[in-house]
This record gives sequence, structure tokens and C-alpha cells, in this order.
Amino acid sequence: MARITYIEHNGTAHEIEVSNGMTVMEGARDNGVPGIEADCGGACACSTCHVYVAPDWVEKLPPKDPMEEDMLDFAWEPDPSRSRLTCQLKVTDDLDGLVVNLPEKQI
Repeated sequence: MARITYIEHNGTAHEIEVSNGMTVMEGARDNGVPGIEADCGGACACSTCHVYVAPDWVEKLPPKDPMEEDMLDFAWEPDPSRSRLTCQLKVTDDLDGLVVNLPEKQI
């Protein structure tokens, strides 16, 4: 289990314990975190679960695969180094303490 902090664009923080094997997106969706729409349900077919990973976490996460890279082109104001799709981040104990910032909007 990992404790993940989701920070809304307005600064409101949601600290949630997410079970291993789930995705960071599922943790947000299942706990009512506003700003993660997840329109495709986690199939990496949209960009509505886009977040900005805290700078100190960028190098700790697995690399983006080509499909995620392509989908991030459709995200709201993607940051080449910090943007990730939360549906592509599987929760493990290694993600304990992860902090993600939600964009102003999802598209």
C-alpha cells in the first residue's frame, strides 16, 4: 500500500492510501478526487487522468512507454519531464509518498 498525495489545481490536497496493484488513477477515482476524469477507464486512450509529478519523483517512476508519450500530446499543457498519465502508474510500496499535481483542467 502506498500513501499518495493528489493536489488539486487550487491547492487542495488529498492524501490517500492506495492498494498495491491499483493504478494512481484508480486511487483518485475510487476516492472522489476531483480533477481526474479517467474517461477511458484506464485504457491509455485519452489524457483525462493527466498529472504533473512532483519534481523529486520524476526519476523514481518507471519510464513512459510510447503509447503514454503519444497520449500526453493531447493533455492540457503537458510538461515534457513531469507530465504522466495516472492510469499508467501501477501502485507498489515504492510509490509510498508520491505527490502529483492536477492540471487546471483535463481535455
